[in-house]
Amino acid sequence: MAGKLILASASPFRKALLANAGIDVEAVPAQVDERALEAPLKDSGTSPEDVALILAEAKALDVSERRPGALVLGCDQTLSLGDEIFHKPADMEAARRHLLALSGRTHQLNSAVVLARDGQVLWRHVGVASLTMRKLDPAFIGRHLARVGDKALQSVGAYQIEGEGIQLFDRIEGDHFTIVGLPLLALLAELRKLGALDG
Repeated sequence: MAGKLILASASPFRKALLANAGIDVEAVPAQVDERALEAPLKDSGTSPEDVALILAEAKALDVSERRPGALVLGCDQTLSLGDEIFHKPADMEAARRHLLALSGRTHQLNSAVVLARDGQVLWRHVGVASLTMRKLDPAFIGRHLARVGDKALQSVGAYQIEGEGIQLFDRIEGDHFTIVGLPLLALLAELRKLGALDG
């Protein structure tokens, strides 16, 4: 990697994905109020994919303006069921409601990535995956949440596909990295194109 990539996030998971891919990465969390940015978009007809892009771009630009010359990566993920966008559940009751709403239905995970330098966007991309949850019995949802505990509060869908959450699904269409919040193959291709990565 030609220089260090700045990740505009405190996500240890995204940082680990990048480091495991051989990228020299430093995490510098963005100072962005995501819900305040998203509020005016709620009834504007903005697609869930575009909401993820807008938030990822805001994060990338915020950090790139504070780190002159650095290549900065902003990321965001939305979960959409039709036009409804889900956020991380605030508590176990919200997690239960999320799983009840998703039960037996197909939802999308929209994972946006934006590269910026010196306050200018260089590249943007959204990876989309479709996940079909099996029909879940409400009693099973309660037992499942009791087993996984607070992990259910760490993702927008109240599940972690890389853990016990995989048991909730009938069908998954899409790239694993997109599902876990970082469309890594598209990002690596762009980093090579920019000359930031050997290849």
